[in-house]
Amino acid sequence: MTEILLHGRKVQSVFNLLGEHENDLTYSLAWALSQSPQFLKGFIRSTLNIQPTLENVTIRLQHSEKNAGITDVEVESPGELFIIVEAKRGWNLPGKSQLEKYAARQAFLATKGFPSKILVLSECSREYAVAHLAATDINGIEISPISWKDIAEVARKARRGATHAEKRILSELLTYFGGLMTMQNVDSNWVYVVSLGSGTPEGWKLSWIDIVQEKRRYFHPVGGKWPKEPPNYIAFRYFGKLQSIHHVDSYSVFDDPHDEFSEAPSEKWGPCFLYRLSPAFAPSSEVKTGNIYPSGRVWCMLDTLFLEKTISAARDLSNQRGEGTA
Repeated sequence: MTEILLHGRKVQSVFNLLGEHENDLTYSLAWALSQSPQFLKGFIRSTLNIQPTLENVTIRLQHSEKNAGITDVEVESPGELFIIVEAKRGWNLPGKSQLEKYAARQAFLATKGFPSKILVLSECSREYAVAHLAATDINGIEISPISWKDIAEVARKARRGATHAEKRILSELLTYFGGLMTMQNVDSNWVYVVSLGSGTPEGWKLSWIDIVQEKRRYFHPVGGKWPKEPPNYIAFRYFGKLQSIHHVDSYSVFDDPHDEFSEAPSEKWGPCFLYRLSPAFAPSSEVKTGNIYPSGRVWCMLDTLFLEKTISAARDLSNQRGEGTA
C-alpha cells in the first residue's frame, strides 16, 4: 500500500490530517458521530441511559450563545435529548464558572423533563474526575465525567452492528485515538530539562535526587508553569551540569504523594504528573548548565544535548531550528 507522510511522519488515519490538538480531537469525534448512527446511538445510550430514535439530531461544533459561552460539541434532538460535551486534552478539567455558563443554555430549558447532561471529556480516570470536578450538578443539570478511553470503547462496540462504511470510519477514529490516547507525544524528540535540588522535600525521607536515581520517578504539577501534557523525554541537571536523560515510559496523576511514595507524608496537593522513567543515559562528555537561571526549565531537542557543550547552547540551537517545542 502506498505510504503517506505528513511533515515526515506516517499518516495512520485520515483524522491525523486534522492534527493532534484539542480541537482536532473534538472535530474528529463529532464527525464520526455524525457519520455513524451506530456510534451515535451507543454514545447517547452510554451517557444518557436511553434508547434514542435519532430523529432530528443536530451536532454543533463551537456553538456560541450570548452569556452562555462557546461549547465544544452539542448533540440535540429537540424534545428528546440535549448533551453538551466539554472536551479537554490531558488531565485538565473545566472550572465552575465555565460549567455555569453552559448550564444557562436555552436548550436545557427546552428539553426540561427530557434527558440532558453536560459531559466533561478528558483523559482523567473516572475516579479522579469525580473527585475533582468543580460541580456535579448546576441548576438541576447533571455534570458527568467521561474519558477518551470510554469514547474509544463505545466506538469499538459500535462496529459490531455497523455498516461497512461506518466500520471504516470507526476504525480510522480508533487508530487516531490509539496514537493519542495517553496524550503523550511518543514521537517527539524534545527533552524537558529540569533542575533538581540537592535537598529533601519537607517531611520526606527521600531526597529529590534519590527520587530520580533510586525510584526512577519524577513528578510535577499539571499545568500552570509546568507542562499540561507529559513529555516523551525528561532530563535532570544539578551540580552545574546535565546528569541524566530518561525516556518517560509511563505516567499517572496523583494528588497525595503518600499514595505513591511511602517516604512522603500524606498531603492534599493539586493534580501532579508522576513519571516512571527508563534507565538513565547521557552524553559521554560533560554538558554544563550554561546560561540558565538556577531553577530554570528548558526544552532541548535530544540530539543537541549530545552536540553542544552546555544545556543553554543546546536550547538555543533547538530554538534556531524553528520547530517549536514538544
